[in-house]
Amino acid sequence: MILCTGGLGFGAPQDSAKQDMKDAGQDMKAAGHDTKSAAKSTGHATKKTARKAGHSVKKTTHKAAHKTEQGAQKVEDKTQPQ
Repeated sequence: MILCTGGLGFGAPQDSAKQDMKDAGQDMKAAGHDTKSAAKSTGHATKKTARKAGHSVKKTTHKAAHKTEQGAQKVEDKTQPQ
């Protein structure tokens, strides 16, 4: 009778350990998914920022070229013989 009771007591911790391992595996999958989502979000934000920066550079360069052309025209007008 004592052996029977003792045998039942050993079965429960093994089941608990198996369940703990399954739960840990699921937690790892969830963590991997979260990491993937974060990486995608970061990539999209980086792309958007780079695009905005590129547009700003293009706009500023165009504006600077226009101002340079205006300045050059002013100098040319001043140096023309009258």
